[in-house]
Amino acid sequence: MLALRYVYVLALALWLGGMVVLGAVVAPVLSGVVFGAILSRFHYIAYGAGTLALVSLAAMALLGPRPRAFAARSAIVGVMLLIALYSGFVALRVEELHQLSTRLMMANIIGALVLLYWEAKEQ
Repeated sequence: MLALRYVYVLALALWLGGMVVLGAVVAPVLSGVVFGAILSRFHYIAYGAGTLALVSLAAMALLGPRPRAFAARSAIVGVMLLIALYSGFVALRVEELHQLSTRLMMANIIGALVLLYWEAKEQ
């Protein structure tokens, strides 16, 4: 059970850390074309981290006592994954890439912070 929780937290940390680095470091420095290329590659990390977080949450619920607020956590991860999928497959084709991707990324950052707060709060 501890290994599953570790995988869950690691996936969230990787996902959140990538978004923060992209938004705070990469986006202000690079041009829109280069940022778009980096963002399109990061989406694969987001898809993997989101899937890993969902699978590890489900495995924790199946193998042991259900994590607190399991439904809410699963819903948040699911919505974050849907946002990442939308951003990767639909939003990259619109002209306002930078502005839209920033809004979508902020929604995912807020979701990841809420999930990490729940993990830190649990004992």
